Amino acid sequence: MTVFYGAQMTKLRNTVPQDLPAVADVHGRVRVFNEKITLATQTTSDTIEVARLPKGARLLYGTLTTSVTLGSSTVAIGIAGTTGKYRAAATFTATDTPTLFGVAANVGEPLTAEEIVFITIGAASLPGSGTLRVMLFYTLD
Repeated sequence: MTVFYGAQMTKLRNTVPQDLPAVADVHGRVRVFNEKITLATQTTSDTIEVARLPKGARLLYGTLTTSVTLGSSTVAIGIAGTTGKYRAAATFTATDTPTLFGVAANVGEPLTAEEIVFITIGAASLPGSGTLRVMLFYTLD
């Protein structure tokens, strides 16, 4: 049986002298940016800012939770120039069910600059009432 190692375990198990991983990769503290949005028929020309992540932060994952279905509207989560950086545009109809999101190429990677994260609305307007919660979990050690 062959034993394979991920990037961090390679540093710990296969380098002499031992190469220690960054704290943000192993045993880092998890932080959260917790945003609450009051739904008010925001339209497809609108964006909603939901977080400010500091330089060096490593997004681990995000969660979306809504009190009402978002119907046929789509939401993408990202930054200027890459609106789907953390979640590609898709409908979201599960109510009161925290749903994880994250794009493999971008989660766990350190940010080279501060980012303002926002929702881009597509296809149809958001509902006229209800609550949408966006939580971004990251490490910054």
